[in-house]
Amino acid sequence: MANEDIQKTKLYDFHVAGGAKMVPFAGYDMPVQYPLGVMKEHLHCRANAGLFDVSHMGQAFIIADNGSFETAAAFLETLVPCDVKSLEPGQQRYTQFLNTDGGILDDLMVSRLGLETHQHWIYIVVNAGCKDADFAHIEAHLPDGLKLKILDDMSLISLQGPKAVDVVSQYLPEAKTMPFMTSLDAPLDGMWCHISRSGYTGEDGYEIAVKHTDVVKMCELFLSHEEVELIGLGARDSLRLEAGLCLYGHDIDTTTSPIEAGLIWSIQKHRREEGGFLGAERVQKDIAERPPRRRVGIQPEGRAPAREGTIIQNAKGQDIGVITSGGFGPSVGGPVAMGYVKRRYSKVGTEINLIVRGKTKPAKIIKLPFVPNNFYRG
Repeated sequence: MANEDIQKTKLYDFHVAGGAKMVPFAGYDMPVQYPLGVMKEHLHCRANAGLFDVSHMGQAFIIADNGSFETAAAFLETLVPCDVKSLEPGQQRYTQFLNTDGGILDDLMVSRLGLETHQHWIYIVVNAGCKDADFAHIEAHLPDGLKLKILDDMSLISLQGPKAVDVVSQYLPEAKTMPFMTSLDAPLDGMWCHISRSGYTGEDGYEIAVKHTDVVKMCELFLSHEEVELIGLGARDSLRLEAGLCLYGHDIDTTTSPIEAGLIWSIQKHRREEGGFLGAERVQKDIAERPPRRRVGIQPEGRAPAREGTIIQNAKGQDIGVITSGGFGPSVGGPVAMGYVKRRYSKVGTEINLIVRGKTKPAKIIKLPFVPNNFYRG
């Protein structure tokens, strides 16, 4: 991608002023780290609160002209395997867009707005690198009487970590008791926002959609608290890896079904049985017959990390899989990885070998996540 094609979020100058190292990511110039450094940023988020710019992600509403949530939900359920219709106002779910073969086009968050006058509106957040294709996918299937409203006037930030609740609730007291995967629409220190109790670190925290015109002010507000530090993409990746969370284009893609990726929990039981969504045949087949490979957690021995693309072998030197995400886990104090192995080797405790720089390194299958999730359930 040529330099002139690289986009910038509304926080670009804010990142540069904060000493960020900027790198191209998903078509945007994004901060990979700040002067604190990836390791300290990671550990700070686990202990305090970290502020992330995730404005490169795609945000949109799906709205029925007749003012019916059920109409919009019924449509979206043709494209995703989760139960959208049963969402209560202010409730959110994780799901995936699937193709006709049951492969994952993208993973996303789906919310029903809780605002009394807008409870028929569905809010979605999709990945940056997929958003144009995702929106085209929705438009291609969108029936008359429904519209897709892309939110090109909204930024998105995330405040993650055990101290996030203390900071946010000072300005929005009702945020303190919000359970995980719920949302509300309200002013935060006079700035209207959509705030959900969710994130991508395994920690408690919030994702906040706010007008472009207010996003710098909101970030400055949060950073006025000593427990908040700016966190870049480097630590975001190590945090989500320790939390056992998939990264689209790496751990999941169009060749992966939700079942082999270990995401069956995101498909409610009646939807598994009834289908009615793109790719349902493969999903149901994988549930019934169990897929030949499975996503697993991998703990390499020693200190050297095993990166994406590392071949996984059994004791006989036979290839049995590949690593899809790998690096050093600061909270774990050693290398961590995820990948796919043949099902017979997926049991926790199974000893495997990794081919790192041409050398065989021992490792074992371990239970995900590497670090316990600390979501607030209420």
